[in-house]
Amino acid sequence: MLALSSWNITQQDKGQGVLLEIYERLMRAERRGEALTYKLLQLLEHLQNLNTSINSSEKWLEKRPVLHILSSQPNAFLYLPHLKEHVDSLKPNIYLSQGRSEVSLVLGIPTVRRQKESYLVNTVNSLLYDLTPEQKSEILIIIFVAETDSAFVSSVAEKIKQNFPDDVSSGLIEVISPSPYYYPNFTNLKETFGDSKDRVKWRTKQNLDYSFLMLYAQHKGVYYIQLEDDIVAKSGYTENIKAHVQEVIGQQWLYLEFSQLGFIGKLFRTSDLPTIVEFFLMFHKDKPIDWLLDHILWVKVCNPEKDSKHCSKEKDNMKRTFKPSLFQHVGLHSSLPGKIQKLKDKDFGKQVLFKAHANPAAVLSTTLKHYQSHSLERAYRGEDFFWALTPVRGDNIFITFTKPQSVKRYLFRSGNIETNGDKFYNTTVEVLPSDASVRQQVEEGLLQCCKPSTDGFAVIGSFVNGVAEGVMDTALRELSAIRLLIHSDSDVWVLLSEIFIKV
Repeated sequence: MLALSSWNITQQDKGQGVLLEIYERLMRAERRGEALTYKLLQLLEHLQNLNTSINSSEKWLEKRPVLHILSSQPNAFLYLPHLKEHVDSLKPNIYLSQGRSEVSLVLGIPTVRRQKESYLVNTVNSLLYDLTPEQKSEILIIIFVAETDSAFVSSVAEKIKQNFPDDVSSGLIEVISPSPYYYPNFTNLKETFGDSKDRVKWRTKQNLDYSFLMLYAQHKGVYYIQLEDDIVAKSGYTENIKAHVQEVIGQQWLYLEFSQLGFIGKLFRTSDLPTIVEFFLMFHKDKPIDWLLDHILWVKVCNPEKDSKHCSKEKDNMKRTFKPSLFQHVGLHSSLPGKIQKLKDKDFGKQVLFKAHANPAAVLSTTLKHYQSHSLERAYRGEDFFWALTPVRGDNIFITFTKPQSVKRYLFRSGNIETNGDKFYNTTVEVLPSDASVRQQVEEGLLQCCKPSTDGFAVIGSFVNGVAEGVMDTALRELSAIRLLIHSDSDVWVLLSEIFIKV
């Protein structure tokens, strides 16, 4: 009996050994299969990027990839089953839009109702500050008001329309909001990482906000960059992004990082957004958005059999960090009620607050009182910006050339990227022709380019959204002076960050 029992145990041991060996062989085969699959995906992505770089001759960004490994939509209904209850649950409410698409770069700005101050208008001002018409034609700014109160969303849209009428009418700026059926019931969320129930709800909703905005943006352009509603952009940010993207076209990466704070300034290929959003939706209740983004990198490139140093190196290859940072966080009051956040990107550096030009020799005078050392003379020489106390009607700036000049074009830019509200309002640009016969034609209204003012001056333009610029009509011939004339009292100071008189 004992011998029989021993035989049975031996046979069991042998059977378990065989099963264990088979299991190990299957695991090795599975790992080899995963490695081959990953290499295949790498090859497909390389071919996709190669195809993109070959075909991107005219645009500064890649064209939309031809190959698609995943479908264009994530399985949102699987992770948000409540969406099945309403057919329009993923349909955005569009408040401002001209249907712009096929741009190079889409800028996504989610915003919510804040108990304290709103930074949204200043953020958009910063993004538009010194963009040329050509640069504006290459981008789309989508403001996603992550609220279901239609009255509040309408008020935000109206404020954007009032502050940026030209950019709204051109289609550069869109304002959208989610369907009232998009958000789930947040009452049964599990509290994790020591966060309060309110904070867990806030970060969970934030994950859903980003996801909705990304899904909407994916068909609008070639690249998507994630911003927030309380940031400032560095002057020339679009050209920096353009140059950096050109450097890495054809290389393997998941995103480019233009700010090291949270989720700010992360740039993705729009063709990658469906995969990224699906991951966010899968774990939207578990962790903050920037943590989830880091986990995507871990899943893609980290080998569990190697150390954390190797993992960090591989992740760095999949996210290319650009320095200095192009976006800085400025909001003190978080969208989470009661939260104060003093986040600053140490790699942002100093902001460029004025732009210098070589202007023709002139004698300068103004009735405006400048603040500290920010004088008109220093601004004209390109050494500083001109910053003056609150103007009143009749205040002026005179630029009297030391000898008559044939001016080709002019540009006066008010406000700067940090003090964007200090602009010239209801202010005209006027010129004084040196030729008496030309002045006579102006006074008699014989020149189509301009209208008569006083003292022989001709009105050739005015400030619109803080900028006055134009090409000088050759009928005016040589000029003796240029004058900026303020026609009404202002509630704010005035700042000239750029003076450019091209001769």
